Amino acid sequence: MPGLGGPGWFSVYDGEITNDPSEFDVDHVVALAEAWDSGAANWSAERREQFANEIGPELIAVSAASNRSKGDDDPAEWQPSRREAWCDFIRDWVSVKKKWDLAADPAEMRAITNISAGCNS
Repeated sequence: MPGLGGPGWFSVYDGEITNDPSEFDVDHVVALAEAWDSGAANWSAERREQFANEIGPELIAVSAASNRSKGDDDPAEWQPSRREAWCDFIRDWVSVKKKWDLAADPAEMRAITNISAGCNS
């Protein structure tokens, strides 16, 4: 069991494993600032709160270091350092953007297309 002498928590973005939960953050796959810039600025306060707290592909526990390196970057600016995580990251990114009807800029779309080309369906 994580944190109790078991295998620990695994950060899919960078492959870090720890038994110390303070070394992990909860990442918004689509960062709040990115969501704001992609359409959330037009939402009600209630909808923004719902987005910020939605459980699902919107939130993932990852190492604090990887979460902080990502910041509010989109896939054109950042990908997980662990290449094996790229496809899941892009699938989750696209899923969140579609679910919440958020826009994607041209550089973001190119990155999504390029990374997705190397993924299985």
